[in-house]
Amino acid sequence: MNKKQVGAWALFDLANSVYPAVITSVVFQVYYINTVVGNTDSIGDWWWGRAVSLSALIVAISSPLLGAIADRAGMRKRFMAFFVAMCVTGVALFTTVGPGAVAWGFTVFVFANVGYEACLVFYNAYLPDIAPSDKQGWVSGLGFGVGYAGSAVGLLLAIPLIETNIDLVWVMVAVFFIIFSIPSFLFLPQDQASDTSVGRAARWGVTNFRGILGEVLQEKDLRRFLLAFFFYIDGVLTAIYMSSTVASTTFGYTQDELVYLFIALQISALFGAFALAKPTDLLGPKKILSGVLVMWTLVAVSIGFIPTSKLWFGALAMVAGFGLGSVQAASRTFMAALIPKGKEAEMFGFYALCGKSSSVVGPLVFGYIAMASGGNQRLAVMAISVLFIVGLGLLRRVNDPRSAT
Repeated sequence: MNKKQVGAWALFDLANSVYPAVITSVVFQVYYINTVVGNTDSIGDWWWGRAVSLSALIVAISSPLLGAIADRAGMRKRFMAFFVAMCVTGVALFTTVGPGAVAWGFTVFVFANVGYEACLVFYNAYLPDIAPSDKQGWVSGLGFGVGYAGSAVGLLLAIPLIETNIDLVWVMVAVFFIIFSIPSFLFLPQDQASDTSVGRAARWGVTNFRGILGEVLQEKDLRRFLLAFFFYIDGVLTAIYMSSTVASTTFGYTQDELVYLFIALQISALFGAFALAKPTDLLGPKKILSGVLVMWTLVAVSIGFIPTSKLWFGALAMVAGFGLGSVQAASRTFMAALIPKGKEAEMFGFYALCGKSSSVVGPLVFGYIAMASGGNQRLAVMAISVLFIVGLGLLRRVNDPRSAT
C-alpha cells in the first residue's frame, strides 16, 4: 500500500463526515424541522422526510450512470471534485434559510445532500485501487474511524456557534469540508487518460444503460449482496436521519444535549469501526455484518419498551453507534471484494443506487407511521427492525470471498 494515498483517502472521510453529523443528523435537521417549518402535528418531520427522500432518489437514479461515465472517460477525481463543490455551495446557502423559508430550505438541502451523497460514489471507488484485498477491511475501517473522529470534532466546533450565530455553523461545515478534502485531490491516483470525452461517455452510458445493468445482474453474489444491502441500509439510514427528532420529541433532549449525545455517538462509532476492522479481514465482512444486524434489530425493538428517559435512550444509542461504523465499513469492504476490475466507479454507483433508493422508503414510512399513530415515534422506530431482519435473511445467500475457511 502507498501510505500517502491511504492517509489522503482516510482524510477525505474526515472531511466529509462533518456534514452528516452536523447537517443531516443533528443541527440542521432540528433547525429545519422545529424552526424553519415548525413541528406541530409532525409536519416538520413530514417535510424533512421528503427532502431526504427526494435527494436520495436523485442520487439513486443518477449514480450508476455517472459512475459508468467516469470509468469510461477516466474522470473519477474530477467528478468527485464537482460534487464536493456542489455540496459545499449548498451548505453555504443555508445561511439564507430562516424561519418560514420552508420551500427554499427544502431546495438548498436537497442540492447540498445530492452533492454529498454523489461524491461518495467516486470516493468509495478508490478503495480497491489503494489497498490489496486482504487489507481492504482495515483500510475501510480506518476511513470510517477517522471520519467519526471528524464528526465529533465538527460537533464540538458547532456547540459555541449554535449559541452565538447558527449561520456560522454552516460556514464552519463548508470550510472544514474544503480544507480536509485537499489531500485526497493531491495524492489519490490521478485520472487515467482516455480517448473518450465526457460527452461521448454520457451518450454511451444513456444508450447502453441496459447493458450496464446486465453486467451487475450477471454477477450472482454481487446482485444478491446489493439486494440485501438495499434492505438493511435502509434501516441504518432511516435511523440516522430520524434519530435527532426522536431524541428531542420523544425523549426530551434539548439542542445542546443532542449535540453532546451525537459527539458520544461518534466516539462509539469510532471504536466500533476500529475494533471490527481487522476482524473484517480475518473473518470476512459477511460474519461481521450479520452480527451487527442482529444487534441493530434488538436496539430498534428495545426503543418501544424502554422508559421515557434520556439515560436509557443514550445507552441504546451508544450500542447502535458501536455497530454503525462497522456496518458501513464492512459493507464497503464486501462490495469492493465483489467488483470486477476496472468497473469500480460504475459498480459503486449501483451500491449508491441500492443504498439511496432504499432510503427513499424508510423516512417516508417513519413519517407516515408517526403521523398515523398520533406522533408515536417509538412505533415508527420499531418498524425499522423489519428492514434489518429482511436484510439479514438475504445476506445469508451471499458467498463471501474473504470468509475464513
